[in-house]
Amino acid sequence: MTTTRTAFALVAALLLGGCGYQAIPRADNAVTAAWAEVENQYQRRADLVPNLVETVKGYAAHEKETLEAVVEARARATSIQLKADDLTPEKLKQFEAAQAQLKGALGRLLAVAENYPQLKASENFRDLQAQLEGTENRIAIARRRYIEAVQGFNDLVTVPPTSWTNSMFYKKQPKPQFQATTPDAATAPKVKF
Repeated sequence: MTTTRTAFALVAALLLGGCGYQAIPRADNAVTAAWAEVENQYQRRADLVPNLVETVKGYAAHEKETLEAVVEARARATSIQLKADDLTPEKLKQFEAAQAQLKGALGRLLAVAENYPQLKASENFRDLQAQLEGTENRIAIARRRYIEAVQGFNDLVTVPPTSWTNSMFYKKQPKPQFQATTPDAATAPKVKF
């Protein structure tokens, strides 16, 4: 009887190991970690905004509307808190829309800065602008890593034989992916001279 149990346990362990019994939770953890890095980089950008606004405010006081738009966009972007376990396509879309508004407002702020040579020459402004550019690159990398982690997880929960293990033990649903935030992102811009 003990030999039968031992043999059964050994066969079950081999079958479950080959069918993603441990791979699914590991992939879920990888998605959670990748999402945390995405949030971390967006938070880094949000943390740079007050310093950038204050720097510009000193040089471009009459650009109040642009500065207020940046502050409001930052508030909206930081008010949406998503956890990896709570990601749905709808919530991810809301999160991305708020982040896109902040990115657009920052773009307008940096365009305004072009009208102020003294501001552009300010070392503090240049440093903040460089940090912001670096952060945008970090955001892109973090998003790519999240996309890769989600793809690996989604493959495990939807493709046999690991999907069978998922349906028997975990019942995990595929995770949502980022979508293009610009409606015409798939269309190449037309350049006319």
